[in-house]
Amino acid sequence: MKKNKKKNIISIITGGAGFLGKQIFESLLELNHKKIIIIDNNKKNIDSFEKKYSKHKSKFKVFKLDICSEKEVLKVYNEIINKFNKIDILINNAAIDYKPKKKERRKEGFFDTSIASWRNEISVGLTGSLICSKIFCRSMVKKRSGIILNISSDLSVIAPDQRLYDHLNTEKPISYSVVKHGLIGLTKYLAGYLASKNIRVNALSPGGIQNKQDKKFIKKIKSLIPLNRMAKVNEYKEIIKFLCSDSSSYMTGQNIIIDGGRTII
Repeated sequence: MKKNKKKNIISIITGGAGFLGKQIFESLLELNHKKIIIIDNNKKNIDSFEKKYSKHKSKFKVFKLDICSEKEVLKVYNEIINKFNKIDILINNAAIDYKPKKKERRKEGFFDTSIASWRNEISVGLTGSLICSKIFCRSMVKKRSGIILNISSDLSVIAPDQRLYDHLNTEKPISYSVVKHGLIGLTKYLAGYLASKNIRVNALSPGGIQNKQDKKFIKKIKSLIPLNRMAKVNEYKEIIKFLCSDSSSYMTGQNIIIDGGRTII
């Protein structure tokens, strides 16, 4: 794995204190980035993150903010530029992904879609990525180099199989699929628009990671995956390092799908 030739990399992860955000953070730690900016709006996740990575305190800085607010994002951008003078990498990872729990037994299907929930989930997952790209990219344009990585999902290329959730009496909301499909469109648009500025934009569409899900759900989803398992916790770290390093220097506008083969059948 080639690391970035340039030293003192300043990177940003939105939704950085969440489950996948932590895996992304560890990937960038292994690339020895100078400072990793963690953006999150969940205090519980932030507290957990800071406790878990306390020994790496000098390597990260956390901002609690709403990425749907241009004013808040711009304020953080100015603070980062004043402190570090540049931004090299932006990873748009923030999203709302409702995880049904067995005890909840909540039915919320397409015909019950709450427009308020729809707007909120689209705002965080898609509009927030647009706002962060538009604002944080300014530094990349100025120095004519940078990387944007959008974290999508295998549901960016297939529809969710609602049978996975029958026993939980719920459904995967339409907003999640729309957000993840939309991120691929955003990726391709930005890749074409920013190529002349030497800014590369790609997407990563991971399959689900096994992490204390309901046993029936795990059994069902494994039956849909040719490799007959969900991803392991650390299994996406190497592809993240690849996409955030000079190893992928000739790649832009691509959606990398890593899902155990689920989307090929």
